Amino acid sequence: MQPRIGVNLTLRDDRPRGEFIEFVQLLEGLGYDSIWAGESWGREVFTLLTHLACNTTRVHLAAGIANVYSRTPALIAQTIATLDEIAGGRAILGLGSSGEKVIQDWHGVPFRKPLQRTREYVDIVNMALRGDRVNYDGEFFHLRDFKLMFQPLRNHVPIVLAALGPKNIQLTGELADGWAPIYASPKAMAGFRKRLAEGAARRGRDASKIDVRPYTVACVSNDPRVCRELARGHIAFYVGGMGRYYHDLVASYGYVEEARRVKDLWEKRDRKGATAAVTDAMLADLAITGTAEQCRQRAADLMASGYGAPVIYLPHGSSDQVMKETVEGLSPQAFR
Repeated sequence: MQPRIGVNLTLRDDRPRGEFIEFVQLLEGLGYDSIWAGESWGREVFTLLTHLACNTTRVHLAAGIANVYSRTPALIAQTIATLDEIAGGRAILGLGSSGEKVIQDWHGVPFRKPLQRTREYVDIVNMALRGDRVNYDGEFFHLRDFKLMFQPLRNHVPIVLAALGPKNIQLTGELADGWAPIYASPKAMAGFRKRLAEGAARRGRDASKIDVRPYTVACVSNDPRVCRELARGHIAFYVGGMGRYYHDLVASYGYVEEARRVKDLWEKRDRKGATAAVTDAMLADLAITGTAEQCRQRAADLMASGYGAPVIYLPHGSSDQVMKETVEGLSPQAFR
């Protein structure tokens, strides 16, 4: 049986729109089960996913990840219901807090209480999709006497939360259908799953039913040096240049001095130095790199260990050739 593997669309946002379609159709043909599109400060995610829905037939289409600050929960409910209708029931709603830098410096919204906001978004979206009249009193949202004016194709669209903090993982276990951690160390996965189970127990839920979809940096090339350099640069960008969250996350895995050095060099604008400071141990822990055979074996070992069903995250700066080698090398059809 083919493994379940997804792909996060990390194509540069300045690429022509048609290239997205060609790439996604290639992925669908290779047997990938899901396509995950984020937005950060690039293309708007739901419009892009709707375009992809109109040009695919089987693959699931996931917002990965829509933040809980730039849209109201009611608008997200309307949007995901519309996308799911157009896609014929193939939509997945990924939600997360994003990061303080993106929310405050791009959207201009205070980055306050992400845990409580996420809880209210999940509650309200679920109520609306069920067809309930939404009367809701939360800390952030007070809604009165509205319901969707059309019947959604499904009365529940799977909701996946992006979370790695202890309380966020517990919230995921309590409320969500799936969990999409990013840069999750396999060594830490047992502890993460324990928190997931703690949250699930609060609602009497079975934590084993929660779909675990780790975002995993992956790069395949016949020249493994190319892969390692691309993956190091990708990790350095997040650890060094995307605020405290990713730095602290990687440090929590035991790479305290390494993460500090990456961040120090990045803040000094020494990008090459920061990239070189991502050690072999960090790379082996946080990424899948190498030849196609090596990467398939690594992915198979991870999935067998309880890591979950990975969502491939191609490193920033990957050439067309590397992207093609990666998605073909880790194609579900390539596993035997």
